[in-house]
Amino acid sequence: MWLLDQWAERHIVDAQNRGELDNLRGRGEPLVLDDDSHIPADLRAGYRLLKNAGCLPPELELRREAVGLADLIKGIQKDDPRYVEISRQLKLIELNLRQAGMSTDFLHGEYSEKSMQRINEE
Repeated sequence: MWLLDQWAERHIVDAQNRGELDNLRGRGEPLVLDDDSHIPADLRAGYRLLKNAGCLPPELELRREAVGLADLIKGIQKDDPRYVEISRQLKLIELNLRQAGMSTDFLHGEYSEKSMQRINEE
């Protein structure tokens, strides 16, 4: 256990012994925890800080931007002059996501179709 973890655990136990944590909101209810098992243990604290500050890792920021552009393209006509530029930006982001090893199925609706196929197979 890291020194910081030991220090925090000691302060929590001391506060529990003094009764400072007895009347907290949500006491006795299950915790809703984010699944961060895919993040290496030594990076979890940093990712948590960034997440709480509203920052995303670069690959997730790209994904969010891609979703926004895909929604924008759905709302405009193909003869609109903006369509070509937005389409080009979306293809570039999609290429960057693939190079980062991320699936881009979410942009093409394939994810939901594959999920339904897999559910039906089982």
